Amino acid sequence: MKPRAQGDWGELSAMEWLAGEGYALYLPLGHSPDVDVIAERDRRLTRVQVKTCTVFRHGRWAVTLCTRGGNRSWNGVIKRFSAERSDALFVLVGDGRRWFVPAGCVEGRSGVLLGGPKYAPFEVQPGRPLLEVAG
Repeated sequence: MKPRAQGDWGELSAMEWLAGEGYALYLPLGHSPDVDVIAERDRRLTRVQVKTCTVFRHGRWAVTLCTRGGNRSWNGVIKRFSAERSDALFVLVGDGRRWFVPAGCVEGRSGVLLGGPKYAPFEVQPGRPLLEVAG
């Protein structure tokens, strides 16, 4: 699956879960480097960064959080994940597991490992597996 299509599936998965949790959803116009979805519940806005991952090593999902601007547009600047630019991180991984993590609880800036005890409290209901969509 091409990276852009994988990212689209991640955003759709995030929107499906957020809507099911009672959030109203808003999408930024154009491409937003920091926020993929804006969710509102109880009059509170949450800026959500969505990531996907199909890399599974040593019993954990190795999720890349930093961006390098794409294949053709990279200017050498690496943008790392930051709680200053988003309020939550939503992740969909290859087997369909999903996490919704408050940005302040994300300890990595370039990447995190999911599937172990550290982020277990933030795991939400599974969605459609990325590997199934790609196949």
